[in-house]
Amino acid sequence: MPSAVLHPARPSDIDRILAMMERFYAIDGYPFRPERTRRALEEFIAEPRNGSLWLITADTQTAGYAVLATVYSFEFGGKNAFIDELYLEPEFRGRGIGLAAVEHLVRTAAESGITALHLETEHHNTAAIELYRRFGFEDHHRVLMTRMLIDD
Repeated sequence: MPSAVLHPARPSDIDRILAMMERFYAIDGYPFRPERTRRALEEFIAEPRNGSLWLITADTQTAGYAVLATVYSFEFGGKNAFIDELYLEPEFRGRGIGLAAVEHLVRTAAESGITALHLETEHHNTAAIELYRRFGFEDHHRVLMTRMLIDD
C-alpha cells in the first residue's frame, strides 16, 4: 500500500488541482467553470481563515486533493469545518489513501479547535459513505439546499 501524504497547496499547484476538479465534477455531471474556479482557488489559498487545501501524494505521485473549509455554527458549538471536496484519481482508490486523507483532515480539524466536521457525498457513492461512517460521520437526514448569488 502506498503511503499517502497531504501537502498544503500553493498557487503553483492550481493548474494541477483544476485538472483534477474537472475530472471530479464530470463524475456526476456538475458544471465546471475553470476561470471562476481558478479565482476561487487563488482566493482560498491566499486567505488561511478560509480553511485548508491539500494535494494528496502517494509514492511521490499526485493522487488527489482535499479541501477543508471553515464555517461557524451555533448549533454545533462554534467553529466548524466542511470537507468541501475530497478527490482521488481512479488509480489511487481502494488503496487506503482516502482513509489516510480523512484521518489527516479529522486530526487537523481537531488540532485547530474545530468543534464539528461536516461533509456531503452523492447517494450512489457507497464506498465514500462507508469510509465516512467509519470515522463517525452521521447522516442527519436533512436537505442540503443552495442558492447561487452570482451569475457566470
